[in-house]
Amino acid sequence: MLNKKLHLVSLGCTKNLVDSEVMLGKLSKYELSDEPSEADVIIVNTCGFIEQAKVESINTILTLHETRKPNSTLVVSGCLSERYRDELQRELPEIDIFTGVGDYDKIDEIVAQKRGATFSPEVYLANEHSQRVITGSNSHAYIKIAEGCNQNCAFCAIPSFKGRLHSRTLSSIEKEVRGLVAKGFYEFTFISQDSSSYGRDLGLKDGLVELIKLIETVEGVRVARILYLYPTTTSPQLIDTIANSKTFQTYYDMPIQHIDNKMLRVMKRGFGEEQTISLLNRMKSKDGAFIRTSIIVGHPHESEESFNRISNFLREFEFDRVNIFQYSNEESTDAFSMEQIPPEVVERRVNILERIVQETTLKSLKGMVGKDVAVILEGESDEHEYLLSARPILWAKEIDGDILINDTSDLPIKFGDIYRAKVTELVGNRLLATLI
Repeated sequence: MLNKKLHLVSLGCTKNLVDSEVMLGKLSKYELSDEPSEADVIIVNTCGFIEQAKVESINTILTLHETRKPNSTLVVSGCLSERYRDELQRELPEIDIFTGVGDYDKIDEIVAQKRGATFSPEVYLANEHSQRVITGSNSHAYIKIAEGCNQNCAFCAIPSFKGRLHSRTLSSIEKEVRGLVAKGFYEFTFISQDSSSYGRDLGLKDGLVELIKLIETVEGVRVARILYLYPTTTSPQLIDTIANSKTFQTYYDMPIQHIDNKMLRVMKRGFGEEQTISLLNRMKSKDGAFIRTSIIVGHPHESEESFNRISNFLREFEFDRVNIFQYSNEESTDAFSMEQIPPEVVERRVNILERIVQETTLKSLKGMVGKDVAVILEGESDEHEYLLSARPILWAKEIDGDILINDTSDLPIKFGDIYRAKVTELVGNRLLATLI
């Protein structure tokens, strides 16, 4: 008898991806299919963070329902399902199974028993025993170090459906990394909602510092980085420990969301402008540092003066990468009942910041021309069959882009390996390089 087929769509962040990989592991008896119309089981692991993500999730669910074959099972899991469990079950009767953020490791039982709805009270956190199927790479893996968040940002609904901070033990993380190294993985990205708070619920004062020192002892880990630092829980010691590590890249991903003092208070970010800039300047002072941030535009009470402050700051500081998010008014948040800024004003501000970010990103790229960098050769490029795609080991996978290799210097090529490359020029917004 032929194996039944599974089609899984993972939406949203890399934290969601880890949970999707756990489900793939639990359903490993199924044959994976890129064609939903051929699948016996279809799973959509949804995102419910902001309006745009919610719309994408709903559209994906409806599209898959239209293309599914008779008698197939359509499963909706994840954040959107958890956050709107009653509404979705009422309004989407075509869905066979609903499950939230607590049962990824039970998905095989849920599918086999065709339970209509399963919502555990606890949020699931992958650990060293989770038989994940790592996707997208044979050398890189995401490691989720915690779930939930203790922050109370005025715009964010995540704590309402992900709960309070729940960290894994250092031992659990170490065991998972060692297990993956034994399978040939050598690059790791450590993630959570608020990574710099890691371990506080376990009594660790600066858990990331301890984690970095521990991972440095694991033979076979060649490249590592941390995503999602929070300003008030990022210590000077953590910044220095990252910079001094031979394994962890000098990579700082700290969403500041704004810089104006008034807005930081309204957004309940905990830190003021002076302290935030002090942290950023400490990061920038580190040799070879790469700094990424995120900004929310159009949050209630953002005056023209406040907006001009963040505009000027982005020009002055020159981040390597910036994500610009249009404010999304989310129920269950403190900002939901505040007076909203007109959409046309928000759109204008978004356009202004995106132009600034385009300029600062190009400046960051230009700064690499002429440099020798370590890169991971990832495969053929999307530009031309004769160009290869490579990612500097300093850059995070899938979010910071790639560079194009137009000359291999007749070196033997193996995708997934680390090479040295000389960056030769910037064409448009793409860097070209030669392997050396």
